[in-house]
Amino acid sequence: MSLSNFLSLLRCPQSGEPLQLKEGKIVNLSGQYCYGISASDIPLFGEQVCSPDARIQQQHYEAVAKAYLQNLSYPHTQEYMNYLDLALLSATGDTHLGTVAEICCGRGEAFILLKERIERGVGVDISLSMLENAQITLPNENLLFVQGDATQLPLQSEAFDSVFMLGGIHHVRDRQKLFSEIFRILKPGGYFVFREPLSDFILWRWLRAIIYRLSPALDHETERPLLYSETVPLLLDVGFCLSQWRSYGFLGFCLFMNSDVLVFNRLLRFVPGIRSLTRLVTQFDDWAVRLPGFQNAGLQVISRASKNA
Repeated sequence: MSLSNFLSLLRCPQSGEPLQLKEGKIVNLSGQYCYGISASDIPLFGEQVCSPDARIQQQHYEAVAKAYLQNLSYPHTQEYMNYLDLALLSATGDTHLGTVAEICCGRGEAFILLKERIERGVGVDISLSMLENAQITLPNENLLFVQGDATQLPLQSEAFDSVFMLGGIHHVRDRQKLFSEIFRILKPGGYFVFREPLSDFILWRWLRAIIYRLSPALDHETERPLLYSETVPLLLDVGFCLSQWRSYGFLGFCLFMNSDVLVFNRLLRFVPGIRSLTRLVTQFDDWAVRLPGFQNAGLQVISRASKNA
């Protein structure tokens, strides 16, 4: 499907106007704003519309994209991700997802997981390298990837049935603006599902405070894991109704899901039977965060919020 078939889902992030293709560029109707298109056919809204925080994340992921994707290829990481993916699928139910936006999409993780249930999809990320990888991973004519800022989305209002974010919210400082944008692009009756790092358990908060400052792969100034007390009020303020907030991952998550910051983690791929061991550990983690007093002690949260019709 060509870019022209997706223009109804896009809008000018600066004026809010509809867009048109003109002489190999994307132009708003008044002609005031013009956006380029990369050699790989990715619209480049982020070249002109990008907050300082988003620019930092852009530079970070352009630098670490190759290593980031490598870390996702380890067998223990894949097995633990399967556990988290099944939990995410549970949060979406079994309905057809319609037109979907994935914000801070990276390599398109939500689209990879849900692609058979999606009619059309638009993935937005600030990193061109990650978007190009997503195109290669998902050569689907019903998906479009665009470069843009999550707090100034180049997406049309009330155009999407559902919105997903998998590991993107904690990179955004202005979450009120982020949630307002997501609420704007959702159709009435649509829903927003996210999976993010959670630091409600004080031990994880302390450890992350140390690791985020020591690891060159992380930026403690622009990356902040979620807290229930900060996040839910913002969702409610912009108009969402919260239908799920559940934590996942415990000690096993620390061991098997941090190869970007814990070098020893990468060696686990050489352990015989590591996939089976990882599956056993996910069962322990799932049990641990169901214990009284530990329901919010997980390292990840999967949440679903709806926009009332």
